[in-house]
Amino acid sequence: MVQEAREDAGVEEQRGAGSPDNFQRLWTPHRMAYIKGENKPRGSGSEDGCPFCEIPAMSDEEGLIVARGTAVFAVLNLYPYNSGHLMVVPYRHVADYSELDEAEYTELAVLTRRALGALRKASGAQGFNVGMNLGQVAGAGIAAHLHQHVVPRWGGDTNFMPVVGHTKVLPQLLADTRRLLADAWPEGV
Repeated sequence: MVQEAREDAGVEEQRGAGSPDNFQRLWTPHRMAYIKGENKPRGSGSEDGCPFCEIPAMSDEEGLIVARGTAVFAVLNLYPYNSGHLMVVPYRHVADYSELDEAEYTELAVLTRRALGALRKASGAQGFNVGMNLGQVAGAGIAAHLHQHVVPRWGGDTNFMPVVGHTKVLPQLLADTRRLLADAWPEGV
């Protein structure tokens, strides 16, 4: 009778996969790299495997770089909260906002403003979450290298998937998102 109820509900039994519970699952094994801490620096120095120190040596396409300035660059987040989630990052390996010099501080603000314009133009973003998590206890995934998040938002972009399923559905590949944003990036830095 239980089997019949499951079949009536359209749920196939998965032998050996735990107790059937009538939930459908979207498997996102690529997120395990983030959970396990892959690509995180092994220490606090730039020589310790910091991806933000390694990315600038890559091509824009390979590194997912949207724009380069003199002191900072804009790069797509490899583990985005929303399509178009990017970060503005100083080239210099510093952990705290108070460590930025005047040129870095100024250009970080300028590239953040340009990121907002590019995201509005490329994706019609209706709002943004902009900010930094300074320190590991504040939620910084890579606390040793300062980075400012720019997350585009749209009305209704939070639905049952992240709330109940702890899963985010992204409708576009990162390479395609990078190309759209790079093409929409305002002139100048």
